[in-house]
Amino acid sequence: MKTIKTLVLASTCAMASAGALAEKTLNVYNWSDYIAEDTLANFEAETGIKVTYDVFDSNDVLEAKLLSGKTGYDVVVPSSTFLARQIQAGVFLELDKSKLPNHKNLDPAMMAKLATLDPDNAHAVPYLWGTTGIGINVGKVAERLGEDMPTDTWDLVFKPEIAAKLADCGITMLDAWDELVPTALNYLGEDPKSTDTKLLDGKVKDLLNGVRPHIKYFHSSQYINDLANGDVCVSVGWSGDILQAVDRAAEAENGVEVAYIIPKEGAGLWFDMLAIPKDASNSDNAHAFLDFLMRKDVIAGVSNYVWYPNAIPSSKEMIDEEITSDPAIYPTPDVEKNLFTFPVYGPKFDRAGSRMWTALKSGK
Repeated sequence: MKTIKTLVLASTCAMASAGALAEKTLNVYNWSDYIAEDTLANFEAETGIKVTYDVFDSNDVLEAKLLSGKTGYDVVVPSSTFLARQIQAGVFLELDKSKLPNHKNLDPAMMAKLATLDPDNAHAVPYLWGTTGIGINVGKVAERLGEDMPTDTWDLVFKPEIAAKLADCGITMLDAWDELVPTALNYLGEDPKSTDTKLLDGKVKDLLNGVRPHIKYFHSSQYINDLANGDVCVSVGWSGDILQAVDRAAEAENGVEVAYIIPKEGAGLWFDMLAIPKDASNSDNAHAFLDFLMRKDVIAGVSNYVWYPNAIPSSKEMIDEEITSDPAIYPTPDVEKNLFTFPVYGPKFDRAGSRMWTALKSGK
């Protein structure tokens, strides 16, 4: 009996230890190159919670995990349009705002916009936001197009005769059809929120196929280093990523000058959100992490590192002036007028868009 009691006691202690260990862990799934170098270490030091941090570079990859019902993560970072349809699929916990005292720091105007995708802002809080535009190697583009050729236009990647002149130094596109299709529609003078499959399989497909021979690759993170190193010269990408390339090139002093452009025709405006999957094992720790990221000093540190604006207005005073004064990061009112948000697609258009994009990337 004593042996049995000892075994039971040992087993109970082991279970308690495992439970205590679980209570001090957090599994985060975020975009690559998308957090400051010290954010996680600071959170761990303050809370004693050990963070396991994995990265992805496509909303589709994240969505596949979420819809499988077994993510293994406690915090994920979907873009707002994906979040909206994932909410409908019931994959997220509703936030317990009593555990988020820093929720009051969020920008009310931004929260009102996001409430159209997440009613009552019940399931997520904004992390960072930005635009989808063009990064260029200033010198290489000027060599090929001439000093007088305007570069503030989607013509660089959508006009075959111009793309052909840039192909040898490398044109890249995001692997994100849900952003490239609205961008193409807007460039064509159509409604960027259109879900007309005839437009998709007609004018949009023709436009993209026309420049496909000149595209080096489709990827959503590789272009950062490739731009900074001078290995590519034009990339359709996210504002902060390209601005990181600007910074890396300057630090390397390698003779490469990178610039970020919001084209005059307009560009997409997006928001990345912090949400807790329904299968999260550590939801209390997830709430603690979200609240930590809503502190102005913490999120200012993230913005200073990744060059994306955030949703905490009071943090702006702690962000480098080089960032806050840059209209490529904080667009001017004139530029804002031409920005558009990306639509939330239904299953029919989603299948059609994915099918078109897969065929485009394969060159078929």
